[in-house]
Amino acid sequence: MSQKKASPKRQKMHVKTGDTIQVISGRDKGKVGEVLKTLPTTSEIVVKGVNVRTKHVKPQQEGESGQIATFEAPIHSSNVMLYSTKEQVASRISYTFTEEGKKVRMLKKTGEIID
Repeated sequence: MSQKKASPKRQKMHVKTGDTIQVISGRDKGKVGEVLKTLPTTSEIVVKGVNVRTKHVKPQQEGESGQIATFEAPIHSSNVMLYSTKEQVASRISYTFTEEGKKVRMLKKTGEIID
């Protein structure tokens, strides 16, 4: 009997591309950076200057030399918190509505509206 493989589900994440975050666990704990890319199917994000890896690239053509490339690998979104650059503090988020009725994200510690 063959079983159907379930398609990956998109997770609702608390961070978006362009947000400033602080890493709260792992090797890069305490680092602050900007979210470059989000991967909702795996709940991972790519952050500038965080989880930097090196990759040895073989030469593609004859006579060309190899290279050592550095790149940011994805980290899980649960290992980061949104960061307020004004107050210099990391915070959880809550969802509130503006006077116009638009739903926005707000930092719980500072009350700063992100969107």
